[in-house]
Amino acid sequence: MTRALTVWWDASEVGELALDNGNMIFRYAQAWLDDAHAPAISVSLPKQAEVFTRAQTRPFFAGLLPEERPRTEAARALGVSQQNDFGLLEGLGGDVAGALALWPTGEKAPQPDTAGTPAIQDEVALAALLAGLPRRPLLAGEQGIRLSLAGAQPKVPVVLVEGAVALPPAGQATTHIIKPAPRDYPNFPENEAFCMRLAAELGLPVAAVEVRRAGDQVYLLVERYDRVDGDDGILQRLHQEDFCQALGVTPEHKYAAEGGPNFQDGFDLLRRATTVPAKAVLALVDAALFNLIIGNADAHGKNFSLLYARDEMRLAPLYDLLSTSLYPEVHAKMAMRMGGAARLEDFTPETLKDFAEQAGVAAPYVRRRCLDLARLAGKAMTGVGRRLIQEGAPAETIDVLTAHISQRVSALIAVANLSGPNFMTRFDPDIAADRLGVVASDVQAFRADQPAVARHAAARLAGRIFSIHPGFQSNAGKLEAWMKAEPDWRGMIERFASDPDRLAGYVYEALYSLQAFDETAGAEASGAP
Repeated sequence: MTRALTVWWDASEVGELALDNGNMIFRYAQAWLDDAHAPAISVSLPKQAEVFTRAQTRPFFAGLLPEERPRTEAARALGVSQQNDFGLLEGLGGDVAGALALWPTGEKAPQPDTAGTPAIQDEVALAALLAGLPRRPLLAGEQGIRLSLAGAQPKVPVVLVEGAVALPPAGQATTHIIKPAPRDYPNFPENEAFCMRLAAELGLPVAAVEVRRAGDQVYLLVERYDRVDGDDGILQRLHQEDFCQALGVTPEHKYAAEGGPNFQDGFDLLRRATTVPAKAVLALVDAALFNLIIGNADAHGKNFSLLYARDEMRLAPLYDLLSTSLYPEVHAKMAMRMGGAARLEDFTPETLKDFAEQAGVAAPYVRRRCLDLARLAGKAMTGVGRRLIQEGAPAETIDVLTAHISQRVSALIAVANLSGPNFMTRFDPDIAADRLGVVASDVQAFRADQPAVARHAAARLAGRIFSIHPGFQSNAGKLEAWMKAEPDWRGMIERFASDPDRLAGYVYEALYSLQAFDETAGAEASGAP
């Protein structure tokens, strides 16, 4: 007997997901194909009469399911294999990310219950629910509950009833997502709340978040951006898909190093799929720079999404913003390299230019935007932290976060300044000492924690001195030959770039050496003894 799930978009039948000799396939319904206003459910699944193969079908539909341990535990609770995408969707597909709902073929998808019968959870019940999520993610197997969200962290979609958390009746769209604190990382909720609110302070579109407690359980409450009040007062689902789904990449390959999307893929997708590509591209530039500022190394292809909002498609608001670099045991390499750099410590003055090429955006814009966001973040962190502490967040956690991200802000400002075209364009004695002092203090500050920044700051400083100092320029014709004959001078100047006084001394000694080299070379050329 063929097993099949009907895919619904509100009350309209989109198509059918079925098993064909054990392979999951998808076919659009003819009525959906005939409706010129009905969109494809994925960039990777364009409207067509032909059946989509398993290889074409799986990236989108498997992308609706939880990953890693939550997937394993959900499969155990449902009594199916963890590799069984179809079985998991049978058990969890009633309310997923986006506008779709999956119900057994032959069953009409339940319509929203306008009578308002969500099961409100008191503090005791909610604490017990949260404590049980690691073993029963998404409440898998709970009678009458079919909910699914992607991701490797335990979570559950809920509705709010006058501010209280409640479980939805069958067919009702959820309004919020609960993410409890992982046992090994108890400050995750405060960390994510801090980063999400900081992004909002900088003017970036993000989901609204709140840290709450139920008994001894701390959790993050995230408002869903893929839900909106309809004209009839009934909550409506907005469709969305993440970059992996849109690009036909399976969730287990979400990291770029494992074949998942990189930034080039993401920018190309936005240019191809969004209604206003230029706006979407600049929004993704902001997102990448902000993740760099906070140290979010886990911003992979499933953490960026397309939102099908009424008559347009745009980059979805940001979510899952977390400073992973705060935890030394977490992998420090970014899920998507920026201009070839995998860590902030790998950034050089050329990295922002290389990232701009990835994005297809002018390098001066990326540099200015990096400076703007870093400076804004530096100013906004104190206020964001203070408000979270007033709401009950531990002051120690917020202080550590603020100090950590402040250090990253300073490093990025230094990188952006060093990459600018106006870095020491002339050698004026009245400003040179000040400029040398600023750069030298930057080098000194980053030598221990940001060695790559320090190295390239020192190298750029040395290069600028040789290119603009009038003493070297007056002997420009001999400069290249002298630097080949005396290669240690540049190294000495770089070495003391963090000490303005000693640096100045080595610059003058280098000038004496160049002058002596010039005189010797001139004497040899004239044949003088």
